[in-house]
Amino acid sequence: MTKLLLSIHVLAAIVTVGSITVAASMFPRYALRALDGAEEASRSSGVAALLHRICYGYALGGIVVPVFGIATGAALGVLTDAWLIASLVLTVIAAALLGFAILPRQRLLLAEDGTAPTEETARATAARLTMLTGIFNLIWAVVVVLMIVRPGSTTSV
Repeated sequence: MTKLLLSIHVLAAIVTVGSITVAASMFPRYALRALDGAEEASRSSGVAALLHRICYGYALGGIVVPVFGIATGAALGVLTDAWLIASLVLTVIAAALLGFAILPRQRLLLAEDGTAPTEETARATAARLTMLTGIFNLIWAVVVVLMIVRPGSTTSV
């Protein structure tokens, strides 16, 4: 059963978190192109909207990652190990960053509330969004390393 839980956890992480990291990283470029008024602004606007939907949709689906991670940790008896606790804390931080900083800024650039940002505001928002997305991606890289190295762990899967 542990191998099944771990397999679902890893597959869900690859599909959901991987998709979010790629889509969120690409979003600022297309959002700015859509605001530039260039020939391909309409296409870029559609791409930016699609990337936002991917981030949002996979964020909802990504809830299964910590659920199966905790179930796997319980099955292995490692819920109190420092590497797992650190991974869970980082996961909560990454989820909060996505939900409270990245997705709202994407919505701002898409002008979902009906008010398009000025070019200056859009560029500043895109720059901040790029930074936040980089931090989000770095957090997930640290979580992956913790999951693989498992410092101090004596279990094997």
